[in-house]
Amino acid sequence: MAAQPQNQVLLLLLLMSTIISMVVVVVVEGASWCVARSDASNQALQTALDYACGSGADCTPLQSNGLCFLPNTIQAHASYAFNSYFQRKAMAPGSCDFSATATIAQTDPSYGSCVYPSSVSTAGGTITPTTQTSNNPTTPTTTTTTPANGGSGGLTPGLTPPFPDNSKASLEYMISSILVPLSILLVLTLTFQPM
Repeated sequence: MAAQPQNQVLLLLLLMSTIISMVVVVVVEGASWCVARSDASNQALQTALDYACGSGADCTPLQSNGLCFLPNTIQAHASYAFNSYFQRKAMAPGSCDFSATATIAQTDPSYGSCVYPSSVSTAGGTITPTTQTSNNPTTPTTTTTTPANGGSGGLTPGLTPPFPDNSKASLEYMISSILVPLSILLVLTLTFQPM
């Protein structure tokens, strides 16, 4: 009969360690996002937005039917595109500059149904490294259009990433999807173990 309380203590310790490890994974990650600077001019942001969308950022959510189209401003669209580019470049040094129109944020800029990626895997996979060393656009590309509200544009309908989406589950999801069933299996094994 002395084995039963010992099993209960082991089960309790296992459950506590599982919960703690799941919390630590979420807290320790320390995500960061690349967003447009509030003091950047619309012209500079438009040039940088065109560059980001033409150089690997996933700008599909910024299209008129996308989850991040509204608010339809250069500032909002540039922030999403800059962050997509930054995350797809694995937050490499220099990948959040855009001719000094961008800055790193430690607070998630996501809003409503517009979710800003916070890692390479949530940004749609990795980009094959190129020989380009900075993301400082010097001339606008020809991807601009005028939005319905009369402001400056920056997206061409139908613009898609120039590479396939190789999305993989985030680290948090992979750990929890492995750790939780494994913990349940261990708990059941200890619970139904013959005395």
